[in-house]
Amino acid sequence: MKMSDVAKLANVSPATVSRVLSNPELVSKETRKKVLDVINQVNYKPHIVARQFRTQETKMILVVVPDITSAFFSKVLRGIEHMAIDHGYQVILGDTEHDINRELEYINLLHQKQVDGMVLLTARIDKEKLQDISAHFPMVLACEYMDGLDVPTVSIDNISSARKATEHLIQLGHKRIAHITGPMNIILSRDRLKGYRQAMLGHDIPIDSAYIQEGELTFESGYDQTMKLLALEAPPTAIFAFNDEIAMGAMKAAKDSGLSIPNELAIIGFDNIKMAMMVEPGLTTIDQPKYAIGKKAMELLLKQINNESIKKKKFVLKDELIIRQTCGAEQQTVSHV
Repeated sequence: MKMSDVAKLANVSPATVSRVLSNPELVSKETRKKVLDVINQVNYKPHIVARQFRTQETKMILVVVPDITSAFFSKVLRGIEHMAIDHGYQVILGDTEHDINRELEYINLLHQKQVDGMVLLTARIDKEKLQDISAHFPMVLACEYMDGLDVPTVSIDNISSARKATEHLIQLGHKRIAHITGPMNIILSRDRLKGYRQAMLGHDIPIDSAYIQEGELTFESGYDQTMKLLALEAPPTAIFAFNDEIAMGAMKAAKDSGLSIPNELAIIGFDNIKMAMMVEPGLTTIDQPKYAIGKKAMELLLKQINNESIKKKKFVLKDELIIRQTCGAEQQTVSHV
C-alpha cells in the first residue's frame, strides 16, 4: 500500500495525505478525519527512511532527562509529548542518570541527524558546548537553565520560590530553619540556596552553616541528612528541602526520631509531585507547572524547527505555594509569578 493508494481511496491528493502525516494542523478536520480513516482501514505505514531522505526530517524529537525515575519529570514529559504528537512528532527519551558523558552521547544524535531537535531537561555540560550546538540545531532548555546562555529556556524563578518557602516558615515563627540542598553542581540547588539565604537575612535571622546540608535528590538522602540535623545540639525546628522526595525522607526521619510533624518539626518541600498530597500529614510544597513547562518547551522547539523567529528567549512560568499540614498552617494555595 502506497501513499498514492491512500490518496485515491480518500479522494484527495498524495500531498494532502503527506500533510496529514507530517503537518496535520495544516489540514481541515474533515479532510484529516477522512484520510486517517482510510489509513486505519488499510493499516498504511509510511516509509520512515524514505521520508527522511526526501524531506531531511525524521519527525523525531529527543528529550534528555537527568533521572527518569524522578516523579517530577513524568508530568513535564507528558506536556512535551502531547504537544509533539499534536504536530506529528514522536519523542525519544534519553536518561543521563546525572552522567555528563551520557548527556554528550545523546547530543551526538543531533549531529548524526537522527532527530530534528532536542529538549534538554538537564544542563550539566559546558556552556560553550551548548551554545555551539544551539547555533546549528534546534534546542530548548526546560526546568534547568544556564546563566548567559542564548537558548530558549522555560522554567520558574527558583530563587523567588525558595525565598517564599523559607519565608512561610519564618512567618510561622521559626528561626532555626535548616535547608537540605540538592547537589551543588546543579544551578537549581545554588538558586534555591540563594533564595533560602535571602529570606533568612531579610528577616535578620543568623544563618548557621550546620543547618545547610548538601544532599542527593532522593528519599534516602533526605532521611540521612535530617538525622544529621536532628543530632545537632540545637536541632532545627523547621526544614526546607530541595525537593519533595528529600522532604519525604525528612518526614520519615522525624517520625523515626519520635518527633511530631508539624508540632516539633515543620517540613516544606518543592515540586508538588503526586505523593506530596498522599503522605500523612500532607506535605506543604512549592508547585511547579510541570505540564505547562513541557508544553511550552515543545512549542518553542517547533518554532525553531519551522524557522520561526523567537523574540523572547526566557520564559518564567508561575509557581504556587501549596500549604498542607507539615508546617502547621491551614491548607491553601498562594500564587506567585
